[in-house]
Amino acid sequence: MTFAAQRVGVYGGAFDPPHKAHHSLAKFAIAQLRLDKLIVLPTGRAWHKPRELSRAEHRVAMVQIAFADLPCVQVDVRETERQGATYTIDTLDELLQERPSSELFLLMGADQFSAFDTWHRWQDIAQIATICIASRDSSAYLKPPSLRVNPALAACKILDLDMPNMPVSATQIRQRVRQGLDIDHLVNPDVARYIAQYGLYAAPN
Repeated sequence: MTFAAQRVGVYGGAFDPPHKAHHSLAKFAIAQLRLDKLIVLPTGRAWHKPRELSRAEHRVAMVQIAFADLPCVQVDVRETERQGATYTIDTLDELLQERPSSELFLLMGADQFSAFDTWHRWQDIAQIATICIASRDSSAYLKPPSLRVNPALAACKILDLDMPNMPVSATQIRQRVRQGLDIDHLVNPDVARYIAQYGLYAAPN
C-alpha cells in the first residue's frame, strides 16, 4: 500500500510581533495548498535584520498565542535555539531529514521574494521546496522584479497565494505601541495583552 506524501508548509519570520496578516497568510495557505501541517518558525539570529529582535522567548510565546486557533499549525523553536546566524536552508534540510516523504512549501511575502536570490544557498532552497508567494497589497505584486533581474529564478517552483489586501506590518505595530496607540485591530487581542504585560516595544523612559 502506498501513502500520499504529507504536504507541509514552512513559515518563518521574526514575528516581532505576529499580527493579523501573518495569521491570514497561514489560514489561506493551509486552505489553498491543502496542507497537512504548517510549521511556523520564529527566527533566531537573523542575518538580514538590521535591528535587534525582541527576546526569542517573547516572540515564541506570541506566536503560540497568535496561531492557537489553527489546529494544523506547529510552532517550531529550532531556529531560536540554533547557535550563530539562522539560514532557511539549514531548517529545510533538517525538516526533510525528519520527514523524507514530505512535500515542502515555503511561504513568504512578495517583499521577501524580491530579495530571494540573495538568500544563503537559494538555489538549494528552490530544489527542496515550492516557493509560495503572498502579497500584502495585491496591487503591488504582479510579477516579482527578481524574475526580470535574475532569469534563473524562473526555474523555481513558484505558486501565488490568493490573499486579501492586508496592509499591516510589525514595524507599524511597534511604532503604535511606542506612541501609546491601540493595536487591537492589528493583532490578536491576547497578543496585545501579552505585549502590554511585558512592556514590549514601549518607548524607553
